Amino acid sequence: MTRIGPDGSSAAARRIGAARRIVVKVGSSLVIADGGARAAWMASLAADLAGLIAAGKEVLLVTSGAVALGRPRLGLARSGRLEDKQAAAAAGQAVLMQAWDRAFAPREVATAQLLLTFGDTEQRRRWLNVRATLSVLLARKAVPVINENDSVATDELRYGDNDRLSARVAQMVGADLLVLLSDVDGLYTADPARDPAARRIALVDEVTDAIEACAGGASLHGSGGMHTKLAAARIARAAGCATLIASGREDHPVRRLSEGAPATLVAAEGTPKRAYKQWIAGTLVPGGAIAVDAGAATALSAGRSLLPAGVTAVSGAFDRGECVAVIDPAGQEIARGIVAYGAEEALLLVGCPKGGIEARLGYARADELIHRDDLAMTAP
Repeated sequence: MTRIGPDGSSAAARRIGAARRIVVKVGSSLVIADGGARAAWMASLAADLAGLIAAGKEVLLVTSGAVALGRPRLGLARSGRLEDKQAAAAAGQAVLMQAWDRAFAPREVATAQLLLTFGDTEQRRRWLNVRATLSVLLARKAVPVINENDSVATDELRYGDNDRLSARVAQMVGADLLVLLSDVDGLYTADPARDPAARRIALVDEVTDAIEACAGGASLHGSGGMHTKLAAARIARAAGCATLIASGREDHPVRRLSEGAPATLVAAEGTPKRAYKQWIAGTLVPGGAIAVDAGAATALSAGRSLLPAGVTAVSGAFDRGECVAVIDPAGQEIARGIVAYGAEEALLLVGCPKGGIEARLGYARADELIHRDDLAMTAP
């Protein structure tokens, strides 16, 4: 179902108010003006995001702009050569991060730079490492400032646009809401620059072929257009995360959304937690198995984490970050989960008492073999 009209504005405000964890993506056309950073606009967005943090929300910022800032610094014209783009990104990323740091400084909000490559969200071990880093930053009320590492990414192995990167980040951290800010205030039935009869679509319940057909072209500075925003919304929706497609042209764009500015809301499919658990239980193939005693099986069914003390046996050759099956004393699979230790480590931890991991391994990566957030029950 889709809705055309202004009711998406109030829906956007409600979604921002209800969200616990929000990923905000800003395009190059918002960050850059005349070859430099738009400092005043960036400060207004920083004020908005600081306000969300003060209200108890966790916020991540995905930003474009490094390549556009780096070109004039190096005297590089726009070209299709990969090495030119990579050099511009290397020169511009420092400028971009300094600009964001200055924007947040008056609000006493710490920023932290993360440059991600395609493999960081597609390879399980690296995915876990990034997620762990982001969790610490969010717990400290810092704003992770994320961009694709264009200086090392190749055309064959890259996101290609920060819309999709932001959706992967939202999926990784279990965000409730993805806000895509650019130079358009939502999805229209046709290109409003060419068709005066075009109307904004306020609510999208599902990204269908008909919705995809409404997408237009790319913006001036960035690599993304409405097609990439819908692709990002599709990724986020499957992860239980709603998406807002909105304009960031004016100062305080997130505050304006909270006050009823126009936007297109792409509804989520379920919740982030439910989507993640379904992905573990129904998509991942176990690389091994961990047998547990009756007490551990009861604890898992009650929503607890799997501690080494309840483990009786380990089989398979799995690595940290892989999916494993959890087997009860009757030999039945009762759960699947993302394991925090590899098979060789898990073998050493069989029956390990609480607090004893460091004594056995010489280090402790986590207190649990499988954290409850990374475990899905597969048996009633």
